[in-house]
Amino acid sequence: MTEKKKAAEKMQAERDAEAAARADAEAEAAEEALADANQTSEFATGDGAGAAPDDRIAALEAEAASLRDQLLRALAEAENTRRRAERDRSEAAKYGAVGLARDLLSVADNLRRALEAVPEDARKGGIDWAKDLITGVELIEKDFLDAFARHGIEKLEPVGQPFDHNFHQAMFELEDAEKPAGTVIQLMQPGYRLHDRLLRAAMVGVSRGGPKPEKAAGEADAANDVTPEGRSE
Repeated sequence: MTEKKKAAEKMQAERDAEAAARADAEAEAAEEALADANQTSEFATGDGAGAAPDDRIAALEAEAASLRDQLLRALAEAENTRRRAERDRSEAAKYGAVGLARDLLSVADNLRRALEAVPEDARKGGIDWAKDLITGVELIEKDFLDAFARHGIEKLEPVGQPFDHNFHQAMFELEDAEKPAGTVIQLMQPGYRLHDRLLRAAMVGVSRGGPKPEKAAGEADAANDVTPEGRSE
């Protein structure tokens, strides 16, 4: 995976360099054309043959203005190309591991399932090797999630938080008169996000029947009314 990522980054860098070189070449050509037009304008008034001097000057000024406009357009295009290349490099560095991260989510899920499947009496029993095995799996899970965090991957466990259709998927609703309507009261599967990009929505159960949550000024009333599919009505 690392070699493929390095190869992809190298190819992206080469494409960015080629685009920047083309933009620089276009800008340089436009500058040379403008310089030639200005030089021609300076010496054209000495040419007695042909059109009247005023007409000749007017034509050269129009040509110089056209070339100047082309130059400005070429410079603007070069700047846009540079900005696009910079944005592409930034996004590649920030989100380049999205595919790998999604593939590893099942590993994190299975580590958690393995720990939750251990009977309570096995945790408290006197079998040393069983305790050591459980502790080892717990340490592996912790190191795994720490590695996620170092690369900007955040685990979403939103129990007690208001439902957010951007990061949560409502699987069911439960009557709960004590919780504000639209509160996450049960987590079926944690979610994950990479920086500000969602990798997997958290599967949750949402309360209903309780008091309406307080809304910010100007917020639409439908924002907290969710469907089992996790979308606002």
